[in-house]
Amino acid sequence: MRMPPTQSDVMTVHMSWRRRTALYALALLCTSGAVAAVPAGASAATGPHSGAAPAAVKFEENFDGPAGSGVDGSKWQIETGDNVNNHERQYYTSGNSNAQLDGQGNLVITARKENPGNYQCWYGTCEYTSARLNTSGKFDSAYGRVEARMKIPRGQGIWPAFWMLGSDMGQVGWPNSGEIDIMENVGFEPGTVHGTLHGPGYSGAGGIGAGYNLPNGEAFADNFHTFAVDWAPDSITWSVDGNVYQTRTPADVGGNPWVFNKPFFLILNLAVGGYWPGDPDGSTVFPQQLVVDYVRVSD
Repeated sequence: MRMPPTQSDVMTVHMSWRRRTALYALALLCTSGAVAAVPAGASAATGPHSGAAPAAVKFEENFDGPAGSGVDGSKWQIETGDNVNNHERQYYTSGNSNAQLDGQGNLVITARKENPGNYQCWYGTCEYTSARLNTSGKFDSAYGRVEARMKIPRGQGIWPAFWMLGSDMGQVGWPNSGEIDIMENVGFEPGTVHGTLHGPGYSGAGGIGAGYNLPNGEAFADNFHTFAVDWAPDSITWSVDGNVYQTRTPADVGGNPWVFNKPFFLILNLAVGGYWPGDPDGSTVFPQQLVVDYVRVSD
């Protein structure tokens, strides 16, 4: 899991992460809970919406547009800077340098081993660039099905994520705002993704979650997969390709506040290095790409 965000996560694209104050000095964030093994014969027909009537769509992004163009600024803002909290190695760039449409209905977030702008990171001159997008101030919502169909990258030190933060983070801070990690992958686990909750009393290393394993030694980077949560008052259920692998309720947070009955905004990012995934090594190939087919929120 990631180190805690600060108030700059909900500010404009011009707010550099290097200006964050060190309010939260947590140790390495890691996953708690068991890793769910999925039967080889599991089918998307086991999904929580099987046979249900079509849901009303509240937010939909299909990333249609000319190859090389940037994301829709009415839906997304692009964050810039580094992230000392996680000890990530990348610099998140502005514009479409590292986040652009491919002309085939996909968003491609690219991590490169480069530093064309002489960017400075917490450790000195930055070694990598990538991108991070969020919908803060443009779209947030409480409850429903939140999903994205994506093909994730691979390699030691590569860390893609699709997640949400409480929209009141600027007022209450993290972890009181809550964090819902819909999908995280660290490159040394090519066949596993993680879903986790963070809140007051269960943040950082105490985050509550589980992992999902692909069967037969498959890697998530080999194909597109759909990552989703079905979110209701006092209940959040995670699934991959329609296969449910965990449900969390207030009974799981050890008597601490359940802070997930309110609006959250969406985040997509591709990090390089950090406490949890470790840094890239000689086996890591660049560039690496997180390819996003769509992001959708429905009732």
